[in-house]
Amino acid sequence: MMQIGEFSRKTDLTIDTLRYYEEVGLIRPTRTTGNRRQYCTADIDWVNFLKRLKKTGISIQHMQRYAQLRYAGNQTIPERLTLLQEQETQLNIIMAETQGNLDFLHRKMILYREIQAKSSSTPNPPKN
Repeated sequence: MMQIGEFSRKTDLTIDTLRYYEEVGLIRPTRTTGNRRQYCTADIDWVNFLKRLKKTGISIQHMQRYAQLRYAGNQTIPERLTLLQEQETQLNIIMAETQGNLDFLHRKMILYREIQAKSSSTPNPPKN
């Protein structure tokens, strides 16, 4: 078991962020008899999962729902799977848009390279 300072260092999240995550229901640390937060190594894995989930662009509301379902137990796996599938759909849309933007840039770069090649092979007119 570890207290919040050590947990903060191991998860690379600030203490304020960890307190916020607890406030909104994303994490549920146990408490000592003195009411200090305690975390275990499984909590590190959970926070790392949350950090990765956040990188997918998922909303805090969906993260909260996912956390509620996780804490409710394995009978909620179908609903958790649905949440992940919905986020996958969103990421696929973003990837398609990003690929379209990359294709646009590549076409423009090809055009500019062609113009450069033509202008470097054509002698420059004399300067007056």
